[in-house]
Amino acid sequence: MTTQDRYPATDAQKIRYAVVGLGWFAQAAALPAFANTENSQVVALVSDNPTKRSEVAKKYGIAESQTYTYAQYDDLLNSGTIDAVYIALPNQLHCDYTVRAAQAGVHILCEKPMAVTVAECEQMIAAAQEHNVKLAIAYRLHFDAANLQAVEIVKSGQIGEPRFFHAIFAQQTEGANSRMKAETGSGTIEDIGIYCINAARYLFQSEPISVFATSASKPEERFREVAEMTSAIMQFPGDRLASFTCSFGAAKLATYQVMGTGGNLHVEPAFASQADIKHVLAIDDQPKQERIFPACDQLAAVFTYFSDCVLHDKQPAISGREGLIDLKIICAIKESIATAKFVSIDGIESPQHRPTAAQIIERPPLQQQPQLVNAADPAGKS
Repeated sequence: MTTQDRYPATDAQKIRYAVVGLGWFAQAAALPAFANTENSQVVALVSDNPTKRSEVAKKYGIAESQTYTYAQYDDLLNSGTIDAVYIALPNQLHCDYTVRAAQAGVHILCEKPMAVTVAECEQMIAAAQEHNVKLAIAYRLHFDAANLQAVEIVKSGQIGEPRFFHAIFAQQTEGANSRMKAETGSGTIEDIGIYCINAARYLFQSEPISVFATSASKPEERFREVAEMTSAIMQFPGDRLASFTCSFGAAKLATYQVMGTGGNLHVEPAFASQADIKHVLAIDDQPKQERIFPACDQLAAVFTYFSDCVLHDKQPAISGREGLIDLKIICAIKESIATAKFVSIDGIESPQHRPTAAQIIERPPLQQQPQLVNAADPAGKS
């Protein structure tokens, strides 16, 4: 059975989305992804930039009457023209825009990290439950074949008992980018380290019990508010360790390795959204096995999955609870950096569901990168 067979929909069954925030990721990945789905469509835009609203609306055939400023967000929510919002705003706005959507009876797909504080995550979850709407966090790798097959390899015992995990996620980020502003709730841990944290959790199939972390920065103006890089060690049950380094000031790299008692698995570029991903599996003295997973449209998979949950009244596996767990870990890492001590992580309830290969949803990659309107990637390339 193909993924298209698993998620069929007619035009009448398509979930109508508003994309809230028209920054780089929304324009480069989210908006073009709707054409790669069968059950989702974008019908409204929210931005305070009139040029973005006008030009992006024309590009995707959205009526001018369906473009809104942030001040008009509640008008959109109560218009009856949308079923769901995709929130691609700076981190500090996630909670407010999620709660207001829930209060209006509109379903929410929110980008990572879920929010800035644990209390905000809990408020978002409570609002969705109170108003009987779906809340999901856009964990795109939970539908990606390369990452989910890595889960299956580790679970299968091919590399023996998994003992430690190490990841690197690095990129150059210019100072003008919102990720470099402390007021947005951003930083290396929140914006890219979260991928390393989540990967360790789904590969080890458990939750960390303590962390130790530290940050460092070159004396550059762009790192005045946000640290250049952070390294962390997470201790998992069974005396297993997961470590990672994430950086806004190094060459682009996204990779992880899981080491077991009988072999290891290397995945690169592990966290890419539109790229071929390579597995290198080494088992004892056997020849290395290499496998290439072709690039796919990961955001189209997320929209497809979430729309199916709405259409068929299913609770998303990529739930607010998943986002809350990662935020608790991020908060512990930040406390460790501040105190230079190991920090215990208490009160984490393991999710009812962990990612497996059964969740793989494959959609063809974008044929070409869309031209961006008043937006640039983190390195400043428009």
